Amino acid sequence: MTFALKPNAAQRDNLMRLADWFVFGIAVALPWSTSATVILACLWVLTVVPAIEPQELKREMMRPAAFLPLALCVLAAIGMLWADVSLKERFKGIDSFLKLLTIPLLMIQFRRSDRAIWALAGFLVSGTLLLAASGLILLSPRGEGWGLAKGYGLPVKDYIAQSAVFTICAFGLFYLAVDAFWLRWRSLGVVFLALGLLFVADMVFVVTSRTALFTLPFLLLLLGFRQFGWKGTIVACVASLVAAAAIWAASQNVRDRVGNLALEIKRQKTENIETPAGARLDFWTRSIESILQAPLIGHGTGSIRETFKKSAVGEGASAVVPVNPHNQILAVAIQLGLVGGLLLLAMWISHFALFFRGAGMASWLGLLVVAQNVIGSLANSHLFDFTHRWIYCIGVGVCGGIATRQGAPLSIFKAAAAKP
Repeated sequence: MTFALKPNAAQRDNLMRLADWFVFGIAVALPWSTSATVILACLWVLTVVPAIEPQELKREMMRPAAFLPLALCVLAAIGMLWADVSLKERFKGIDSFLKLLTIPLLMIQFRRSDRAIWALAGFLVSGTLLLAASGLILLSPRGEGWGLAKGYGLPVKDYIAQSAVFTICAFGLFYLAVDAFWLRWRSLGVVFLALGLLFVADMVFVVTSRTALFTLPFLLLLLGFRQFGWKGTIVACVASLVAAAAIWAASQNVRDRVGNLALEIKRQKTENIETPAGARLDFWTRSIESILQAPLIGHGTGSIRETFKKSAVGEGASAVVPVNPHNQILAVAIQLGLVGGLLLLAMWISHFALFFRGAGMASWLGLLVVAQNVIGSLANSHLFDFTHRWIYCIGVGVCGGIATRQGAPLSIFKAAAAKP
């Protein structure tokens, strides 16, 4: 089958159908493989761009949720002009922003497509298989996964990426469980609840990320409010306190990871030993100093390493040259100043508002992805991290397309129950 340079309606439909399957492949590959995700993403771009009409793209750019990611990318492209770094560093810097351009394309695609559920289900199934692999590693000698694992309970990638995947899967399942209980599908609700708790248990007892632990109670409060209003928020608050106390008592991992925060900061200051928590405080301090030197438009795209290199001269143990300051707002503001930081905040707010106003599973998942990214970006540069960036782009794009579609169902279960 061949396509002209300007595909007709039937050809665009065929291209869009193929693009749907590429997005499904990206969702399945994302928890496991960086290379497979990149290859599928490239194939998706080559397929979806010819399938979108200019008028569709123009209409989409009238929405803040689509326009603001583009505006941030345009500012980053202009920011390459005043960056006092090599072309290689400038292009590496702009690459971190360009993935945001997939959001409006995905919104257009899944406003037209009815196959978004396959992408969302594919991510859940892939995450569940990753959970199973994490558990199987524990059964191997010394928990090393017969030499195939990255670490204890860690089949692939790193613990921060794995925790991000597990968090999305867990709270997606909790939402489904509540929906199932509303419809008196108790057995299915119990299955969803139990599987969601298994994801949380892995994060608490096996592979523990401090960022994920910090995010969990906020997401629980958001879920309570989403499903039951202010009464649900109060119940979720009490449940968070009870769960936190139980987890603290039961998990040595949590006590070690959270309890050592103050010690890590102290050792960095008094013993001149680099620690994760101490290094973050050092990076944040130096980031603010760098921003104050160029507050309005920043040091230019790709300048993070160079600004840290200059601030690290003669500072002993703190003379570390990181590729990012482990805070998304600071990472953008160093390069693009307060203008870039405000654009980033505006983008987050527009995406949060898009899903907060909506109802149903798609709006919840979009809200969940945005909330996780914003909260986690206080201690990490998630939009510049591969897995987190693609989770955000796919989640906001796919769910945004569904949420802005006319007549989108409130719940996949309620929609199913309503069918004759």
